[in-house]
Amino acid sequence: MYTLPKMERFNQNVVSKYQVYNSVFMTLPFDAIDNTGVLLPLFAEICDNGYKNNWSPEQIINFFSNKYLDNATEKDKVDLMFRFIQYIERQIVLFDAIEDAAFSIINNLEGRGSLRDIKEKTEAKNKREELIQFLEEFKVRTVLTAHPTQFYPGAVLGIITDLTEAIRQNDLVQIKQLLAQLGKTPFFKKEKPSPFDEAISLIWYLENVFYQTIGDMMQYMQKNLYDGKIIENPIISLGFWPGGDRDGNPFVTTEITLKVAERLRTSILKCYYFDVRKLRRKLTFTGVETIISELENKLYRSVFYSKGEIFITCDEFKSQLLKIKEVLIHNHQSLYEDYVDALIQKVISFGFHFASLDIRQNSRVHGKVVDDIVNYLIEQQTNGFPKNYNELNETAKIDALLLVRSTIAPENFEDQITKLTLESILAIKTIQENNGELGCNRYIISNNESALDVMETFSMFQLCGWENPTVDMVPLFESVDDLQKAHHILEQLYTNEVYKIHLERRKNIQTVMLGFSDGTKDGGYLMANWSIFEAKETITAMSRKYGIKVIFFDGRGGPPARGGGKTHKFYASLGSTIENQEIQLTIQGQTISSNFGTLDSCRLNLENMLSAGVTNEIFNKDENNLTVSEKQTMQKLAELGYQKYIDFKNHPKFVPYLEQMSTLRFYAKTNIGSRPAKRNADDKLNFSDLRAIPFVGSWSQMKQNVPGFYGVGTALKYFEDNNRWEEVQLLYENSLFFKTLLENSMMSLAKSFFPLTSYMKKDKEFGAFWQIIYDEFLETKRLLLKIAGHKELMDNYPDGKASIQIREQIVRPLLTIQQYALSQLRRGKIDDVELKEIYEKLVVRSLFGNTNASRNSA
Repeated sequence: MYTLPKMERFNQNVVSKYQVYNSVFMTLPFDAIDNTGVLLPLFAEICDNGYKNNWSPEQIINFFSNKYLDNATEKDKVDLMFRFIQYIERQIVLFDAIEDAAFSIINNLEGRGSLRDIKEKTEAKNKREELIQFLEEFKVRTVLTAHPTQFYPGAVLGIITDLTEAIRQNDLVQIKQLLAQLGKTPFFKKEKPSPFDEAISLIWYLENVFYQTIGDMMQYMQKNLYDGKIIENPIISLGFWPGGDRDGNPFVTTEITLKVAERLRTSILKCYYFDVRKLRRKLTFTGVETIISELENKLYRSVFYSKGEIFITCDEFKSQLLKIKEVLIHNHQSLYEDYVDALIQKVISFGFHFASLDIRQNSRVHGKVVDDIVNYLIEQQTNGFPKNYNELNETAKIDALLLVRSTIAPENFEDQITKLTLESILAIKTIQENNGELGCNRYIISNNESALDVMETFSMFQLCGWENPTVDMVPLFESVDDLQKAHHILEQLYTNEVYKIHLERRKNIQTVMLGFSDGTKDGGYLMANWSIFEAKETITAMSRKYGIKVIFFDGRGGPPARGGGKTHKFYASLGSTIENQEIQLTIQGQTISSNFGTLDSCRLNLENMLSAGVTNEIFNKDENNLTVSEKQTMQKLAELGYQKYIDFKNHPKFVPYLEQMSTLRFYAKTNIGSRPAKRNADDKLNFSDLRAIPFVGSWSQMKQNVPGFYGVGTALKYFEDNNRWEEVQLLYENSLFFKTLLENSMMSLAKSFFPLTSYMKKDKEFGAFWQIIYDEFLETKRLLLKIAGHKELMDNYPDGKASIQIREQIVRPLLTIQQYALSQLRRGKIDDVELKEIYEKLVVRSLFGNTNASRNSA
């Protein structure tokens, strides 16, 4: 029997099931008024027809009210809108669960990009030894970040998991019960979660998804590539930001950092305990029974009885498992050896830390802290410290900080930020003592603009009494200007004698983080991506010049505008001019649940990442290198797109449009502690202070997705108008990097829906500005279809396109309600204070639903 085409499988297992289960769901009574489920399909149909006829959201809602509601007051209409939102939120959950249940049917888990594919390709081309040699050094690290742009509370996540399994089993009775439970379970968080709450939410994924998936992957490689030998290199590892990311979350304290680290350790020990308990039921033989029982007892006490006390070390745990393995081989015909090997590989991957906790703070904050420290050192008349420090140049400041021989402590300072910053350094030391060095060994410096930013951080470690810190200083380059000068900054570090010694102690490895989100916000889609590509090339060349192995850590978000989309294709497209011995990237928001939320999706995406690194190094090492002429074409495209975006950003209506016409100001009301709309607390909105997630998310809420396409059409049109189209066409056909870049932009366009906001073109203040955006959208769409040879956007990803279309269809009534509420609020003073608050709540609640539905919108 032949396997059906992917699109047919999608229609059978997703579309058809959604239609059936949604019809069941819509008949369930969830509140006192049981006609909501009847009215919502009628409202959705009016929305669709209304937008086809160029109606505004207000016209659509008024027409619906006049036709189906009997003399409804404004409060009656609003009450029904809230009930519609409640239904739509749950329809989104239902669709998520159905897609997740069908994942392994829709996607070929053994196909291209899988571990099996890697194995078979290397064997077919006699490259197995080359592959094993590569895997001795290569690593993939996925870092779960402190940006919870998915708003489901824990209870709802639990229902989604159960519903997914019930749908997979076609258990209709269980499905109906879970849908009823879903209807009665609140979605809205009344209180802001603490950073610790956010950490707990993400640790659920570590325990329930990543632990098993990474363990299975390592065991597969051990059996099928390494002939049963233990793999000492932790090829797949995890990073973690909640509880350590002070720049992302202003509410992180030292106590929370230590609590999160302890919880990570307890969580991995608990996972080991359950595995050991299963092993003990099998290892009932002489010579191993006592050892496994003792391990179980020590792990149990460490997890359930201790107050931070550990009754077994990681080295002891691993050595005892290796001892059991030896006894099984020599005395018991290797019976159950596979199970022991699997656990040993997990210990190598996760240690006693589970995921490496990163500390992150902004360089501007560091600048204030260093000012405080400098004043203290001068007041203390510290030997050799210059009193004119602030007047020195950058090199002299670095020398002064590194030469000072004094020890400071958090309690020496009154300023709270200074105390917390110094405490975070001491916390790293504590975490390393309890969880091992990998528990916390990186300090990331956001908004890094100079070598001084790095050396100030390094000097703080030394001043805190940590002379030789077992910690990597990681500069994060975000703006276009900083990306373009990053290699010069690194050369300053590589040639500094003190830092050079530090790097030698760190095995001459330098991690550099590159931020897609702020790069796009700063310079537009094309320039941000090209600047990062060029930065990787220049940093690689500079690092190789000084014998430093550079590791790139990519700060990627969910949508293409923030480095998301078909991420693994970017890594597969890198040539030999970019260091590629590790793939490290942030995973955040809905991307965690959509790409890594189930065992199947997690496996597929991790294997694709691993395959991208292998493909680039083993098979296409030099094939992906761009030629000189291709780079010139790419540079011209980036410059044209950049100029178009800069002109747009400098438009006098740019910031007012975001403030008045979008949902930007409502992000502060969403009860997510790590997502302030901007970095400062001033009332005035300055573009430079905008956070990337609210910025990108606000465009997404309007279904305009500007950061994912603006300037692309203008750049391509230049080549079309100047009879140079063949240059970009060849670049598209020959460069996987450029092709992926444009395909991701197509995804941004596919998720756009300008009829939702077309009423704005009649607005006296913002009509012309809206038209500018729409014109660029149309031009970008036309030319992307031309270069790809498609009739419709995403023609080469039919199931992905279909998924987006269904999600957009589900969420359209919700967005109509949101735009209606925004338009009422914009009318000026609303005498009814209660009604104004209700409109604001409508905006926030609809913001939740749209974000969840899009899965990679912020």
